[in-house]
Amino acid sequence: MNSDETIERTIFELLAQRDAAASICPSEVARALAKSDAAWRALMPDVRRVASELAAKGALRVTRGADEVDSTSPGGPVRLRRPK
Repeated sequence: MNSDETIERTIFELLAQRDAAASICPSEVARALAKSDAAWRALMPDVRRVASELAAKGALRVTRGADEVDSTSPGGPVRLRRPK
């Protein structure tokens, strides 16, 4: 099991590899942490929860299209971005 700190670190490591305005998909985080190709989906709830907590602190933006959203709310895929 991955700790919240490991998930958080992975989010920011992946964002650091992109241009400042670029985003990542939460599934990229889960895939980076998964021990096998089949295991990443089980990590998605934790990745979304940690992303939501980071967004609540202002450390991360979670977007759906152009709108900032709660990563745990239903409604389609989200992207993770650095704060403005």
